[in-house]
Amino acid sequence: MSLMSPLDLSNLGTTVGSTTGAGGNTTNDPQAMQDRFLKLLVAQINNQDPLNPMDNAQMTTQMAQINTVSGIQQLNQTLKGMADQMASSQAMQGTTLIGKDALIEGDTLAFTGSTGKGAFTLDGAATSVKVDIIGKNGETLQTLDLGAREAGQHGFEWPAGSVDPNQVAKFSVRASNGSTPVTDTELQRVRIASVGLSNGAMSIQLSNGRSLGYDQVRGFM
Repeated sequence: MSLMSPLDLSNLGTTVGSTTGAGGNTTNDPQAMQDRFLKLLVAQINNQDPLNPMDNAQMTTQMAQINTVSGIQQLNQTLKGMADQMASSQAMQGTTLIGKDALIEGDTLAFTGSTGKGAFTLDGAATSVKVDIIGKNGETLQTLDLGAREAGQHGFEWPAGSVDPNQVAKFSVRASNGSTPVTDTELQRVRIASVGLSNGAMSIQLSNGRSLGYDQVRGFM
């Protein structure tokens, strides 16, 4: 009679995961592991050394092993389901962004007809904020005086009037708090055409054909 040593279940999940069942489907679910464990346990009991039988502590340890392996598999399945649900929920929420403007770093005005739109962020409060509209030749076409602004994100609009939008190169923000300059970041406004999922993360398709990750957008307007 060949005697079996106590079960080693450390690789049971891997063993079961590599077993192919009927129809070519991989059997890696917790129930399959439990079935395999019980078969091995019964075989061990039937072939154990009568002079050195398996004690209750050994059996308890082995039962704890299978419960741990099974629990990890069930936890992984639960987490995967939660991740899938969160991704779907994020995609549905993202549809509310369609038609809004995404704010990305840039100093180009977005025109709707003859009205140019831009935005910026201020690192601190400013008593004076001015926006220079710069032409193709580097000349200042017009300066907008926006007055005082708090720290944070701000948008603005510029009626171009008789100025051809094609002759506008960019805009530049000048902010100060008294005589102290305030750091700013120019932001370009681009209309959101659609949203989707890419590798489980939300992606945003802009009207200019560019695709961005959600974390690359500085804000929405």
